[in-house]
Amino acid sequence: MAKVRTTLSVDPEVLRAVKLRAAHSGKGESQVIEDALRRDLGLDLLDRLWARADMGEDDAMALAVEAQHASRPKP
Repeated sequence: MAKVRTTLSVDPEVLRAVKLRAAHSGKGESQVIEDALRRDLGLDLLDRLWARADMGEDDAMALAVEAQHASRPKP
């Protein structure tokens, strides 16, 4: 996936923690920040769920339609 360069202003204590985590994990500072953002935004969970998803498209559509019908108010 292509990366986008950006500039952030962060508390010096946060930056120090990022540098320490990067040094201890062997990752770059950018990767440490991206990993933290993905965790906080829930993107890592979505990635793990998609990786485990083994339901076919037809089954997924049927489940989605069933959930939609179940959520509708009954007359």
